[in-house]
Amino acid sequence: MHFLSTVLEDYIREHSGDEPKLLQELTRETHLKVLRPRMLTGHFQGRVLSMISKMVGPKNILEIGTYTGYSALCLSEGLQKDGQLHTIDINAELLELQRKYFDRSNYGKQIVQHLGAALDIIPTLNHIFDLVFIDAEKTDYPEYFEAVISKTRSGGIILSDNVLWTGKVVEPLDPKDKATKKLLAYNRMLKQDKRVETVLLPIRDGLTLSRVL
Repeated sequence: MHFLSTVLEDYIREHSGDEPKLLQELTRETHLKVLRPRMLTGHFQGRVLSMISKMVGPKNILEIGTYTGYSALCLSEGLQKDGQLHTIDINAELLELQRKYFDRSNYGKQIVQHLGAALDIIPTLNHIFDLVFIDAEKTDYPEYFEAVISKTRSGGIILSDNVLWTGKVVEPLDPKDKATKKLLAYNRMLKQDKRVETVLLPIRDGLTLSRVL
């Protein structure tokens, strides 16, 4: 499902902040060398993540789902000078590509990569996070949220990506579609959870912003 016309999407990009050159290069390399390049955050949503991070001014960021590192670089733009971004991914084949672009950025020394299952790694992180970005296995979203909320400060922000799931959340549910079923439950959970206040933004494939109370 296309939420906006191509013409409107182009207009939005043209009237938002420019995509940094390094991210343009990462986009090209991802499309050339990596499977499922549509998983990239992309220009417009990347500028949204950058803006949110700059408004929060985080000392500690947690990202669940690195892919090739585009969103991590966007989120890093708002880091405090002594801050860190911890990013978790299960795909070892992407570590080198991520690191190459992290180290070419201004934030390379502040970005810490973790390889493995997020639900195993999160409990080992001894940080309180100001900003969390959830963008990994959709069927695990509720578990990710429960794992991070106790590690997110009051007033901190938890972002959840792909919560509209190409419009499947408003279409008849295929009983075999586990991802859509889990996202429907997750969206209801965030709406009802008294520990956060939540707004679902129609940005790209849906981006939920939850503020921890």
